[in-house]
Amino acid sequence: MTNPLTISVPDIGDFSNVPVIDVLVSPGDRVDIETPLITLESDKATMDVPSPRAGTVESVLVKVGDTVSEGAPLVIVAPEAAPSPRSAPETAADAPASHSGKPDTLGAPAPFAGAPPARSAGIEAEVVVLGAGPGGYTAAFRAADLGLRTVLVERYPTLGGVCLNVGCIPSKALLHTAWIIDAAEAMGTHGVEFEAPSIDLAKLAGWKNEVVGRLTTGLAGLARQRNVRVVQGVGTFSSPHRLSVATSGGATEIAFERAIVAAGSQAVEIPGFPNDDPRLMDSTDALVLDEVPRRLLVIGGGIIGLEMATVYAALGSRVNVVELMDGLIPGCDRDLVKPLEQRIRNIYESIRLSTRVTDISPDGPGLRVSFDAAGEPTSAPAAETFDRVLVAVGRRPNSDRIGVENAGVHVDERGFIPVDRQQRTNVEHIFAIGDIVGHPMLAHKATHEGKVAAEVCAGHKSSFDALSIPSVAYTDPEVAWTGLTETEARERGVEFDKATFPWAASGRALGIGRREGLTKVLFDRYTGRLLGAGIVGSHAGDLIAEATLAIEMGADARDIGLTIHPHPTLSETFNFAAEMVDGTITDLYVPRRGK
Repeated sequence: MTNPLTISVPDIGDFSNVPVIDVLVSPGDRVDIETPLITLESDKATMDVPSPRAGTVESVLVKVGDTVSEGAPLVIVAPEAAPSPRSAPETAADAPASHSGKPDTLGAPAPFAGAPPARSAGIEAEVVVLGAGPGGYTAAFRAADLGLRTVLVERYPTLGGVCLNVGCIPSKALLHTAWIIDAAEAMGTHGVEFEAPSIDLAKLAGWKNEVVGRLTTGLAGLARQRNVRVVQGVGTFSSPHRLSVATSGGATEIAFERAIVAAGSQAVEIPGFPNDDPRLMDSTDALVLDEVPRRLLVIGGGIIGLEMATVYAALGSRVNVVELMDGLIPGCDRDLVKPLEQRIRNIYESIRLSTRVTDISPDGPGLRVSFDAAGEPTSAPAAETFDRVLVAVGRRPNSDRIGVENAGVHVDERGFIPVDRQQRTNVEHIFAIGDIVGHPMLAHKATHEGKVAAEVCAGHKSSFDALSIPSVAYTDPEVAWTGLTETEARERGVEFDKATFPWAASGRALGIGRREGLTKVLFDRYTGRLLGAGIVGSHAGDLIAEATLAIEMGADARDIGLTIHPHPTLSETFNFAAEMVDGTITDLYVPRRGK
């Protein structure tokens, strides 16, 4: 007969005196292999200590509030003489009948496809969420708030995904640093001079990491408050109702009734480039901030590439940008991009448009890059050497890394998972949100999709029906747009009235020395409603929210013009642009239209 087993704290890395935040079992409870026993919390994440054997709990050696380190005894489990009936697979008679239903039937709980999860899994969930980025943790928290037993699976030690850990948040912290450096230098032309900045990269990186840490620690606390169980490991579907998670302690099986896939995306690598060379970076590498290269090449003139170019130029790099298309920030109207391009052409070493990178090879301490320029002839060299190269040519969905084929989920030829407006995939009890369902790949889109998916799982009448999803480039100046762009409107044959208010006529813009900005609005010629808006200038990303709300509310030019905006502010520029269409503006002279 096997002796009772004392289960101790496993290897938890460099942590010690970790608090016990939950005791999940009591003496006399029967446990299966992988049944969670105790929940511990480090300053990075929470973790469950699972049972390595099936049996009965003899005694619990700790209580909530105790602190433990590796090797400390937690629970004593006595073996069972025979397999528990609970571990036997359900028979067809035991299983609830399968359901079918038309997707997009608002208010109907997501039906099950096929057999429900067997009860022998290590963890059982009403909803499992795969991926803890902004969309994933929002979905998990909303599901828990609606009373669903929720498990959140994340491959990294902290919650928050790419956005919080190696994307949106750390990049914005560094962009703020860049803005401070540039603003201090600009004040020199107004009679206020500062010494050249002394940059301590290690301290700057530490501050950036502290910002990230505060947010991710806060997420761990929110998960705990909602009783959302967090499982750290790499999750892959093994069947339509099971997720297998490779954890540091071995494989954990999660049986679920419904699943929300929020597995995100990853940076695109260009085949044939020396992608294993540390001097060839993606956006995650660039945020490590281990050095400031003397010369930096950014491949890709989209939002991510230009944001990182903004950071490194302020820190002292001679920045070069190469873009395959004929303009920066493809998808944005050219008049909005123009003020940004004019400014950075005076700052960066070069900007090459309509140019392809054909080869990258090691060249001593740097990388030799070959170019092929299309269109107009260029006097730029066909090959140059750079200390580092940042590849920022887009992101691709992670659908090929999570075994969705084992669950019967359809993936299209581009790697995206198609969903309906309730975020359902073709498998009715499996939902998908965020980057993995398609463009735009934006955190704020994912969070709203996550709420919809969770609410539909709980049987609520909910659907994703956004009229507008704003986009922002946090460059200097910032570029933001929402709703229909002017380019799209013309391509679709939409008739509209347009106004562009120049920031050179804004007292606030002049007072901060940023007259290059502009605010543009488009109104439907027949209904009068706002169709779209674009802003380029300081804090454009903050200002664009009002335009997005106006679109959602069906506001017309008079609604906006009659809304009193504080003076003097940059927000007035949106009001003034609307007044230009309405014919009531007094801050500019606009000739009257014949009526």
